[in-house]
Amino acid sequence: MRHQLLIILIALFSASSFAQNAPTDTVYNPKIIYTGMPSTYEIAGIKVTGVPNYEDDIVIGYSGLNVGDFIEIPGNDITNAAKRFARQGLFSSIQIKVEKMYGDKVWLEFALKPQPRIAAINYHGTSGGERKDLEEKLQLMKGNQITPNIVNRAKQIIKAFYSQKGFGNADVRIEQTPDLSSPGEDIVDIYVNKNNKVKVHKIYIDGNEVLSDNAIQRTMKKTNEKGKLINLFRQKKFVESDFQDDLNRIIEKYNEKGYRDAKILSDSVVPYDDKTVDVYITLEEGKKYYISSIDWVGNTVYPSDFLDYVLDMKPGDVYNQKILEKRTDPNKGDDDNIPNIYQNQGYLFYQLIPIEKNVHGDSIALEMRMIEGPKATINNVIINGNDRLYEKVIRRELFVKPGELFNKQDLIRSAREIAQTGHFDPENMDIRPEPNQENGTVDIIFDLESKANDQIEVSFGWGQTGLIGKLALKFTNFSIKNLFNPGSYKGLIPQGEGQTFTISAQTNAKYYQSYAISFLDPWFGGKRPNSLSISAWYSRQTGINSSFYNRRWMNSGYGYGGMWGGYGGYGNDYYQSTIEDAYDPNKVLQMVGINVGIGKRLHWPDDAFTFQAEIGYQWYYLKNWDYLYYMNNGTSNSIVLGLTLARQSIDQPLYTRRGSIFSVNLQLTHPASLFSGKQAW
Repeated sequence: MRHQLLIILIALFSASSFAQNAPTDTVYNPKIIYTGMPSTYEIAGIKVTGVPNYEDDIVIGYSGLNVGDFIEIPGNDITNAAKRFARQGLFSSIQIKVEKMYGDKVWLEFALKPQPRIAAINYHGTSGGERKDLEEKLQLMKGNQITPNIVNRAKQIIKAFYSQKGFGNADVRIEQTPDLSSPGEDIVDIYVNKNNKVKVHKIYIDGNEVLSDNAIQRTMKKTNEKGKLINLFRQKKFVESDFQDDLNRIIEKYNEKGYRDAKILSDSVVPYDDKTVDVYITLEEGKKYYISSIDWVGNTVYPSDFLDYVLDMKPGDVYNQKILEKRTDPNKGDDDNIPNIYQNQGYLFYQLIPIEKNVHGDSIALEMRMIEGPKATINNVIINGNDRLYEKVIRRELFVKPGELFNKQDLIRSAREIAQTGHFDPENMDIRPEPNQENGTVDIIFDLESKANDQIEVSFGWGQTGLIGKLALKFTNFSIKNLFNPGSYKGLIPQGEGQTFTISAQTNAKYYQSYAISFLDPWFGGKRPNSLSISAWYSRQTGINSSFYNRRWMNSGYGYGGMWGGYGGYGNDYYQSTIEDAYDPNKVLQMVGINVGIGKRLHWPDDAFTFQAEIGYQWYYLKNWDYLYYMNNGTSNSIVLGLTLARQSIDQPLYTRRGSIFSVNLQLTHPASLFSGKQAW
């Protein structure tokens, strides 16, 4: 170890020497006589040197010695004080000196040297992403002290980090070099040699009869032999934590088949070569168990027959512990298991404890002990982490409200509605009940993490037709009521109401222009989940001059001039001029449209259904528009009524785990003859 512990114990003379020759004057830096008898002295003073950044009182406190204490010299008192300093890990050099003595009094000096601080940290053999992850895990900062314990801990963290990535043989070396420009600081260099990834060569399984080797290996999700075609898309690297998880999966598989006593007798991992390991697993399967009876105790809300139906297990069935957990454990089960049925009725304090009442031979009698408890009432609904929306905008999406009975299904629905707003990260949402069994209430905590989901699209270029570009702005947290209240703006626009405002423009110079604007309020009026949407757009497009096509044909390989017009520079210039002359202002198509829609959340068949009605009007103007055979000139009007019935029950818009989406749409338009009196053709 680079930093050595130096303990200098300096005493006066032996007790007999002082008895014969008692000093009368102060003795400075007395010599130590280790062979003499120890004498007792009173500490008259303590001086601390070498650590200007520490308070003297704090350093003296580390030693356990104080002015006025009586100590033996030579003896264990000063030795123990030095050990206390060493245990702090703050000092690279420790010296305890007897500065002077007078009679039976002694003055001590603690001469210390602090551990160095970090001047800089350099990583070698790591990628940029790995370095970022290691910095977060190590928390080594410039200016912090670096001690042997910190170095050893850093090595362990780095090796564990690479072991999780499959580099179980990674070598880690940490070196400290004094920074000559900053006394008392060290440059820390972290060297990592990942070596090769460790993969699984062979898996040897012993003691299994019920499940074959292949069946057990298929149960192991993360620990797989390399070289097998069946494992082509499965993980082959060996990771210790994944291996332990796979051992648990093996036992769960046996429990699922009724072998409740199955266990791993031993497991080991042995290196096969520098790149692979062999895995050895020894099992004891035990015997297969069946259910002899199921008795319910303590249930008053639901009858036993109904609970038997929900449990979906009956006497004579294999004792499947996986199904038992899914139907009785609120953290592992389905939405319709027994705990959820109770919690959806307010019984948050409900408990169900399956007891193996009697085990006889290969039969197990189950007793389902229930504590239903009182119904829980929601006390407070607390929202944390929201810095984007007005809180009322979040609360209106919630299906859990103070004063109502707790309902787990409503809590899950609330989480889904918040995620679907798009204003919060669904992967970092922590929504939990905090029950208070003493007064029968529960607080609902929503820990949210805001995320920006506004969109800006900008693209510009220059082509043969001139300026080509698009600009689109989409604001998903707009507040139209604050539009004329600049003092409430968050940034450059009014925000906070969760409304969506979009504006866009697109152009292809004089050939094409398009402009659009839209607005959506998901809670029009702010009291009910009725949506209002308004959108309008305008576009203008010009046609191509017919002479453009004639010139192109004449200069193609099929007409005169094909041999010289397609290859020579003159032909290219001529082609360019035809592009520029293609614009024909006498061929025009203009469109103007506006849509207004109203949506409503339904309560039947359930509140996941929505109904939306939308009416749209479009006006067309055509001038010499040769591209429609049924109409080249004039104006046209279109009114369309759209009706949509939809249902959405997904839990998250991203990484959906459960739920469904479907919609049915109907569009109707009136016959033109009802307005014009002319029959359409």
